[in-house]
Amino acid sequence: MAALATKKAKGQFRVAGINEGKCTLDSYNRRDFYKISLVTEGSPCSLRYGSLPDIYIDRPVLVLVNPIVPYNWTLPERQVPSDGYFCVFNDEFIRTSAQLSGLTDRLFTTQDSPVYFPDTATKQFLTGLFMRMRAEADMDYADKDELFRSHLSLIFHEAIKMRRTEKQTDTGASRVVNEFIRLLNQQFPVDMPLQPIALKKAADFADRIAVHINHLNMVVQKATGKSTTTHISERLFAEAKSLLSYTDYSVADIASGLGFEYQSYFNRFFRKHAGITPLDYRKNFEKYK
Repeated sequence: MAALATKKAKGQFRVAGINEGKCTLDSYNRRDFYKISLVTEGSPCSLRYGSLPDIYIDRPVLVLVNPIVPYNWTLPERQVPSDGYFCVFNDEFIRTSAQLSGLTDRLFTTQDSPVYFPDTATKQFLTGLFMRMRAEADMDYADKDELFRSHLSLIFHEAIKMRRTEKQTDTGASRVVNEFIRLLNQQFPVDMPLQPIALKKAADFADRIAVHINHLNMVVQKATGKSTTTHISERLFAEAKSLLSYTDYSVADIASGLGFEYQSYFNRFFRKHAGITPLDYRKNFEKYK
């Protein structure tokens, strides 16, 4: 298969394996061509796409790149070669089909992420489509461009389904994160006289929200940039400082109210975050307030 010329040709489409040395496509002008990549295996990397934050990729991925959006890949120093397929096509190739043209306009936007993470079944289906396109590229068949357009339509519909699934997942994740934050905030300030807080660990919140702890940890980390444990620890520490500073409750009572079974556990927790003991903090606060 010959390399694509930098001059845009009418209705042009090419497909190749990512590591296919005999099919050279690196001479095409990316400003003229849309590109779809299916990476089935490879080293973790990042994609910078337009003004979007860098997208970390550590599993099989489908990437749909708009020709007018600048992008680049950040690869590890010791890169393991990626496996998969990619195809490129110009605007005139897809504009001959009103349906394909409409799907392209929906998917190749300049604001949305171009990255889709297929599940195992979808990855297998997409791989099969690319394998067929690659085999058809070597066929002597007058209407094979129509075959390519049909396969592209199927790929686009799979991407749309993945986008809908991701949006539904994001909606569910938002509910979980919001409920976690609500339950955490609900426990503070601690009601005095001291009533020990009920939710002390990530697992406690997961049980109350009725989700697996791994799911809770994942969605909270993704949405806030902090782990559930960090959120809990920060709120406990802030409340501990407040109680030590503005109340006369003993350190033992404060430890109990914050859910620590033993005062020694609370002392260790506080020292880890403040660098001094609770008593030293109280003395210093009273001295310099």
